[in-house]
Amino acid sequence: MVSALASDGPRRGAIYAGSSTGAGSWVKGPLSSDLDPPNDHAMATIALPSVQSLLIQMRAKGKPLSIGTGFVVQGKQRPALVTNWHNLAGRRPDTKQLLSPSGEFPDEIRIVHNRARMLGSWIEADEPLLVGGRPRWTEHPKYGERVDVVALPLTNTTDVEFYPHDLKGGPKLRVGPADSVSVIGFPFGIQAGGSLAVWATGFMASEPDVDFQELPLMLIDCRTRQGQSGSAVVAYRSGGTCAMEDGTTAIFGEPVQRLLGCYSGRVNRESDLGLVWKASAVQEIIDAM
Repeated sequence: MVSALASDGPRRGAIYAGSSTGAGSWVKGPLSSDLDPPNDHAMATIALPSVQSLLIQMRAKGKPLSIGTGFVVQGKQRPALVTNWHNLAGRRPDTKQLLSPSGEFPDEIRIVHNRARMLGSWIEADEPLLVGGRPRWTEHPKYGERVDVVALPLTNTTDVEFYPHDLKGGPKLRVGPADSVSVIGFPFGIQAGGSLAVWATGFMASEPDVDFQELPLMLIDCRTRQGQSGSAVVAYRSGGTCAMEDGTTAIFGEPVQRLLGCYSGRVNRESDLGLVWKASAVQEIIDAM
């Protein structure tokens, strides 16, 4: 999370139309002239996670306060934005210290959504964070804010297209220590064309089946920075032969992905070890909504 929105730049991007499938993990369409395509009929194939991660801006009394990243999953009744507790609460989850130098905490969030029926165009939508002074988000049913992840039900969804992450389905790719993983978000608020997300790729740094610090938490080794708090962490494979969780191998003719969890920051300022809350913890939060 970083102070203030980095840019109010264009929300239009490379693709006007396309299609996506959960299995294929990619979207495809003609390039827009906004990004100087090589010719009028240029096509682009875009990895689905690039549009699944969303830039968010926390706001206080109508003014920008900080930025971060979130992603959408399908809740019981409506889509929900998954991001970090510290993003929406504006406090450290361990000490409860306010994060903003101004001493303010967010009361509203602005989300840069994908525009409906126009892939490659974006629309901003605001969501209140409090109702009657109480948070609208859902925390982990057992650990509360100790798990630095929340789910916020989305209500302002006019003209919004959702590309939700699948917490349960998809190929069960095997991911273990030293396997590559990607943190997909907006470091320093940087958008990789339109509002496409930036990929920071590193490696799994702990045993994913073993909880770190007795919490549903694991470690990655990746150069991450401010603004990526709340990013989706995925194992993304471009296809071909992949090792599976059950010990078998499978051959895929197109890209595949597996959501591993939600990134929430580094263990300290001097380290590239990052904290990832497991997808199973995100599922427990969604089930508690």
